[in-house]
Amino acid sequence: MGKVLEIGIIGFVVGVIGTGIGGIISILVSDIKGNILSFIMGLSGGLMLSIICFDLLEEAFKITSLHINIIGLILGMIIMSLIEVLLKRRNRSGNKYRRIGFLLSIGVALHNFPEGLAIGSAFLLTKSLGIGVSIVIAIHNIPEGICMAAPMRMGGLNRLKVLLYTMLAGAPIGIGAYMGALLGNISQNFIGFSLSLAGGSMLYIACSELIPSAKEVSTKKIQTHGILMGFILGILITKM
Repeated sequence: MGKVLEIGIIGFVVGVIGTGIGGIISILVSDIKGNILSFIMGLSGGLMLSIICFDLLEEAFKITSLHINIIGLILGMIIMSLIEVLLKRRNRSGNKYRRIGFLLSIGVALHNFPEGLAIGSAFLLTKSLGIGVSIVIAIHNIPEGICMAAPMRMGGLNRLKVLLYTMLAGAPIGIGAYMGALLGNISQNFIGFSLSLAGGSMLYIACSELIPSAKEVSTKKIQTHGILMGFILGILITKM
């Protein structure tokens, strides 16, 4: 049990550091508006789409069947749309960018749980593999931290809260790592379904909120350049 707890703590630290660094990068940029705001929103949207396509869903389709992945995708979209409706009803005059940031935080948190399962399972095989997977996931979580923190900053949320929320979004990795180490060989179908669920929720946010908001900020094509650059950057991050 002591080893399982240790793996869970390692997962928690990995998650908090990864998304936290992304949050720190975003909060260093202040008072952004106009074309720059549009570009950053587009960049975040393109980055998110790339991570979904070439990381989350690619991995999900490798380990489980098509119908399980489709169910996970659809369910993730439905859940996120319902959460969006609830957020709008709770605060009708609330800042749109803050809402986007909170939705992204939920999506990233859902995504981080199966990543934690991967860390826990890797440590059960060998310690060196567990450390390697942990480092990769920590680096991989940095752009996700940027994606969720940038809209929060644009919505006027103070730096300390932005950092706190981005770090909390990484915490589910610790839960996943603990569960992965405790349960051992977890069903591949369950992990694949979890990845698809997270992919569907993040896809909904990117297409419904992030990219449309980038286009609203500026009438120029700057957001398109941001989307394309973010998409290419995401490919480099996931494949390297």
